[in-house]
Amino acid sequence: MRITLPRVLTVLSAAVLLTASSSILLDAQQGNRLAGFTAADSATELSWEQKFNAIPEPDRVRANMKQLSAEPHHLGSPYQKQNSEWILNQFKSYGLDAHIETFDVLFPTPAERKVELVSPGHYVAKLAEPPVPGDPSSNQKDQLPPYNAYSADGDVTAPLVYVNYGIPQDYDQLAKMGISVKGKIVIVRYGQSWRGVKPKLAAEHGAVGCLIYSDPRDDGYFQGAVFPKGPYRPEQGVQRGSVMKMAIYPGDPETPGWGSTPGAKRLPLDQVKTLQTIPVLPLSYGDAQPLLEALDGPVAPTDWRGALPITYHVGPGAATVHLVVKQNWNIVPAYDVIAKIPGSTWPDQWIVRGNHYDGWVNGADDPISGQSALLEEARAYGELLKQGWKPKRTIIYAAWDGEEPSLLGSTEWAETHAQELAKNAVIYMNSDGNGKGYLNAGGSFTLEHFINEVAKSITDPETGSSVWVKLQQRNMGRARTAAERAEVFDGPDLHIAALGSGSDYSPFLQHVGVPTLSISYGGEGGGGVYHSAYDDFYWYTHFGDTNFVYGRALAQTYGTAILRLADADVLPFRFTDFSITVDRYLTELRDLAAGPAGAPGFDFVPLTQALASLKVAAADYDSAVSAAERNGSIYKKSPADLAALNQTLYQSEQKLLSPAGLPSRPWYKHTIYSPGLYTGYGVKTMPGVREALERHDFKTAREQETALVNALDAFTAQIRDALGKVQGEATTSTGQK
Repeated sequence: MRITLPRVLTVLSAAVLLTASSSILLDAQQGNRLAGFTAADSATELSWEQKFNAIPEPDRVRANMKQLSAEPHHLGSPYQKQNSEWILNQFKSYGLDAHIETFDVLFPTPAERKVELVSPGHYVAKLAEPPVPGDPSSNQKDQLPPYNAYSADGDVTAPLVYVNYGIPQDYDQLAKMGISVKGKIVIVRYGQSWRGVKPKLAAEHGAVGCLIYSDPRDDGYFQGAVFPKGPYRPEQGVQRGSVMKMAIYPGDPETPGWGSTPGAKRLPLDQVKTLQTIPVLPLSYGDAQPLLEALDGPVAPTDWRGALPITYHVGPGAATVHLVVKQNWNIVPAYDVIAKIPGSTWPDQWIVRGNHYDGWVNGADDPISGQSALLEEARAYGELLKQGWKPKRTIIYAAWDGEEPSLLGSTEWAETHAQELAKNAVIYMNSDGNGKGYLNAGGSFTLEHFINEVAKSITDPETGSSVWVKLQQRNMGRARTAAERAEVFDGPDLHIAALGSGSDYSPFLQHVGVPTLSISYGGEGGGGVYHSAYDDFYWYTHFGDTNFVYGRALAQTYGTAILRLADADVLPFRFTDFSITVDRYLTELRDLAAGPAGAPGFDFVPLTQALASLKVAAADYDSAVSAAERNGSIYKKSPADLAALNQTLYQSEQKLLSPAGLPSRPWYKHTIYSPGLYTGYGVKTMPGVREALERHDFKTAREQETALVNALDAFTAQIRDALGKVQGEATTSTGQK
């Protein structure tokens, strides 16, 4: 039977997990300890972790996915409302206090769509995804048809120009070729930047419309067998998605900076700055091929050529396209499902954990694979509560609505509760989709050491080693030079990624300044049904984490992390990894400023000095807290003193915010990481300075250096404050007693 192998793997990996957990528990009983815990408390903590990690079941993760992805469940749909109530009831059945918070959000849906080649010849794009034999979800009603949310409405007819990925370098290449897109409709392929950047750049260069298609070289038969024979995008598969200018701000476009609670003030639509100014539609490569075939003009550069069986031309010429986009600009309810486990010692310190549950269609991989694991975490906590466990800190679980259009549910909740989060939130812990393979972790570098330690405690379900060892071996295998191999071993910790945008962590980290981690598994197995009607239970159970053991691993990873953060006497923040990474960013800025254009009058001295002070403070704190934990002096402090120390630690992230925000987009306040204006999801580190240098705006670069230095100085002072609390003495920002 098909289920035999998955069941065997489940039993074997569970046995390995228990063996590994028992070994860790034995270590604790022999005197080793976790950061933030005494040796005795470490043994108790690891005992609870062992109990927790034995609870999540792959079959339950599977059942959660089957329920939540059974029908299309986009924001505002009937099944999404049904899912919100089902999740609420699940939380309550686990013994958690749960409720739904409702927000009114702007969500446009298609009213009219048309793409028509009017010359030479005639072709009308299908703009639809046909049912796939054997996939029972692919022919369901109530599917959102392929479209791009927050496109401008429009009806335009114009010559067509192919602009490759539609990134700045591509427009530079067009200029060298003497080709303008002014007054044209551009056709651009997905990849290399977030989809919302493509129409933004096209409009800035004068285009009147934008078509975004999935080329089979990037996302189709060039990569492997297409669905249903394989995991990759079939000929008529289309990537839906938002094109809202989220690099300016995410969330409800009409309520920037405040929650869109029922009755809240709203900007008039004509005052919103995050909507596209030209009509945009997505295409399958089946619909794109006749349009691209009709192009003449210069042959496209070699690296612009995809995998369609045609000669790629750039245009313009006789190829003319008629594009129509009209949308229903409706306000719809977004339902955030919030559950709480009250803390017993420090109830006003919050561990916040979230994953969204809205999809573009059935959304099994994105996002239900993550949401299904989150529910297993919550169920496991309910079982621990029955056994007498009580967290010292409050744990908040959130199932976000409306992430796909523009991080709507999470942003509106974070904006509504911004003051409480700034005071109380220890961490925000995010997931989205989940697959099989390797641990992917990104977030605040003050938590890099912590998540490395957690990863060493989680057993990989395929190899039997820890997920940390598996990731290290993968990184070593990818290293091609001595320098790359040295980077893997440039310290005790594997590096985590900086976060840009594209998931629900943005409002917490980049607007409010809450320390953040975002974790998933993936990298083994292909995928090409992103944001299509084929991202469903059938696809996932054939090509995703088919036996759901990595869904269990995600629940175990976050469950272990949350247990340690919820129960530690001293939160395991460390600052040396942060200072090392920021030093690397400074080197990158120096290299950027030393480019062909140079950086006239730009002085790195203040930034260099600020970083030098930060390095000393980071080393001092990390050394002092480790010593205080070893000798036990820190655990003799009162709960009130520990609460004050911990609040100083988790509020350190807020010191990295600039009150004025980033140039032209003040909603983003973080001086170390943000999405790039022309990368979208992709991160820009030290964004104010970096982006100003990239556009040769040296006046702004100097201003942003001042803002960055002020933030780093405030961050350093906060570390010194924490050091003083560890040592029981008051210290100044210069480290003097």
